[in-house]
Amino acid sequence: MESQEKGWLENMLGWGRKRQLETREVLYGNAVDLARDPAFFSDHGVADTVDGRFDALALVVALVMRRLKDCGTEGQALSQELFDTMFADMDLSLREMGAGDIGVSKRVRVMAEAFMGRLESYAGSLDSGDREALGAALGRNLLRGDKPADDTLVDFVLVLEQRIAAVDTQALLAGRLD
Repeated sequence: MESQEKGWLENMLGWGRKRQLETREVLYGNAVDLARDPAFFSDHGVADTVDGRFDALALVVALVMRRLKDCGTEGQALSQELFDTMFADMDLSLREMGAGDIGVSKRVRVMAEAFMGRLESYAGSLDSGDREALGAALGRNLLRGDKPADDTLVDFVLVLEQRIAAVDTQALLAGRLD
């Protein structure tokens, strides 16, 4: 087969091309980008560790899932897909860090349960407009401490929440957070 014909056939069959990312993967990637904002770590005291990065990501994904609940059935389905994508990534990351098969599923389950607790406490405090409860939840989870987060971190999270809340519904359902 001639080179030109072979190239056409490969493109026709999808060989030689990168696969298209699904919406949930695009949305997760955008959430990861937000969670990697250096301000979390340099300005607000989040530890630049595996746990600190998990907590920053958990916060961002919780905010996105909270926004998706207002986007009808499509948003609710995408919210579940975002959750599933996040924990598939956690599973893969733990395996890449050398965790054994038996330990990975248990650790991912514990992380998922921790995430759900964070989602509930963040959403509850944001829904009720309770800055004090939000500060306590951020201090407990994001900062992994016994004292509430200071006002600058609470303000930072509220601005992030407003930014996500302002994303156009169609853009959000397409996986974009800009």
